[in-house]
Amino acid sequence: MSADSDTSARLLGPAEVRALAEKLGVRPTKTLGQNFVHDANTVRRIVAEAGVGAADTVLEVGPGLGSLTLALLDAAGAVIAVEIDPVLARRLPHTVADRAPALADRLTVVTADALRVRAADLPAQPTALVANLPYNVAVPVLLHLLAQCPSIATALVMVQAEVADRLAAAPGGKIYGVPSVKAGFFGAVRRAGSVGRQVFWPVPQVESGLVRIDRWADPPWPMDAEHRARVFAVADAAFAQRRKTLRAALAGWAGSPAEAERRLVAAGIDPAARGETLDTAAYVRLAATT
Repeated sequence: MSADSDTSARLLGPAEVRALAEKLGVRPTKTLGQNFVHDANTVRRIVAEAGVGAADTVLEVGPGLGSLTLALLDAAGAVIAVEIDPVLARRLPHTVADRAPALADRLTVVTADALRVRAADLPAQPTALVANLPYNVAVPVLLHLLAQCPSIATALVMVQAEVADRLAAAPGGKIYGVPSVKAGFFGAVRRAGSVGRQVFWPVPQVESGLVRIDRWADPPWPMDAEHRARVFAVADAAFAQRRKTLRAALAGWAGSPAEAERRLVAAGIDPAARGETLDTAAYVRLAATT
């Protein structure tokens, strides 16, 4: 992304974010997980870490007042912004037209709930997901969009720091769990940095973190919806009783402890192991047993 004075002038600062919110009568709500970014350096950093360029169509979730949107428009070929709040959705094109008129035709706003939006609802197939996700629905939204839009090759999302750690966790630790397994189904996951509280308005009670997912270019397993559902069901069952051995935890899923043990052995997994010790590939093998 260019760093000239024109680009800097387009981005929203703290005073502008507050003034725009006041003009619209917008009061950030916890229900929608609204914490608006107002720091230009932070949004530039997010766009740089995302690595998007002129060939990319970026899907942004919860653009809010447009801080990140403006930075994305300066770098990407197109931005599809999905916003659940109709007031914010209506205002966003005007904000872009005011602050970046030459880039206004790159933006499409879709007024919808990101948890329910489908690929068919979007005007184009996005190649990247870049978003400051609402904390209360961050993981479901991320997994839903990765499943709905196989065209997304990379995702760079800002979430609660604890959630970022869980998404990027490796097997064997206490924070490794269902989000780790499911995110790892789609691609390689890594922590991509931390974000302080003071770059948001209102200031959240928690720290934030960046997570990057690079979708498998050559998937190591089938990616169809039916197969994904089977893998996710096994992971959900394994972690529902994470203190138990897999033989016990998966008894309900398999039909009995003995059948769970048979399937575990068939997949090359120790029945006495616990769910947090298995990587995504092991869950894929287990889901394939019959």
